[in-house]
Amino acid sequence: MAAYQFGWAGAGEGGKAVRAALTLACARAVGGDARSAVPAAAAVEMVHNLSLLYDDVLDGDPVRRHRDAAWRVFGPSAAARAADALLLTSFDVLTGPDGTPGPVAREASAALLETLVALAVGEGLDLVFERRDAVSLEECLEMVEAKTASLFACACRLGALYGGAGSEAAAGWAAFGQDLGTAFQMTDDLLGIWGDPAVTGKPVFADLARRKLSVPVVAALTSGTPEGAELAREYRRPQARPEELARLVELAGGRRWTTDRAAAHAAAARTRLAGLTGDPDAAAELALLVALVVDREH
Repeated sequence: MAAYQFGWAGAGEGGKAVRAALTLACARAVGGDARSAVPAAAAVEMVHNLSLLYDDVLDGDPVRRHRDAAWRVFGPSAAARAADALLLTSFDVLTGPDGTPGPVAREASAALLETLVALAVGEGLDLVFERRDAVSLEECLEMVEAKTASLFACACRLGALYGGAGSEAAAGWAAFGQDLGTAFQMTDDLLGIWGDPAVTGKPVFADLARRKLSVPVVAALTSGTPEGAELAREYRRPQARPEELARLVELAGGRRWTTDRAAAHAAAARTRLAGLTGDPDAAAELALLVALVVDREH
């Protein structure tokens, strides 16, 4: 099941491995050998995929990466057990080859555990929001920071730690990852409404069909505009067409607000990056990853 989730078995493809790439790049940026950070990169990628396994089961999403989600192939319970196995294995790979955790592994494990708690909080908020008629923009952004940005922050922190940086320097890299992860999720929310299904691997208007309270939707609903008020009325109607909801989100300014906010977080990440590393090659590599996150189509 894990092999299927990672795209190593069955027809289809795996993920982009952005978080693992960030881990390795941050290790290089602090002057370390990327190979030393492979355990951290593997752990981060395991946590990302276990979160997707849980997410698809809880949301009932049938498609992931252009093919059936794992729970559709193996069943919801089996997919959840595979996620549990990945969770335990993620901590195991952080230890040394002799199975004894050193000081870096202990600090990394604590950071990973903190991130898992944040992911659970974010997922819980996402599910709670589905049962509520109204969500504030502040609440929505809190969910984004917990559900997505926390793992980006962890990936960068672990990369810096395994690259040889101290705790204080690693915290600076975590802040860089937090901004980048926030930009990533906002871009993801935009693609969830306006992305090309042939590229994203998700049905058109999938988030709107499920009445998901994503960032563009909440920004539109709280805009104080006539279109935002109309959107609020239509969002409660099961018969409302997703394409009409998308039009109202855009007219109410939800698309523009989210695009601008994502760009602001990306700019903040670039600013942080400039002060974190003096290695021009490492900075260029990480700048490319920032561009990939913000300018991507899937």
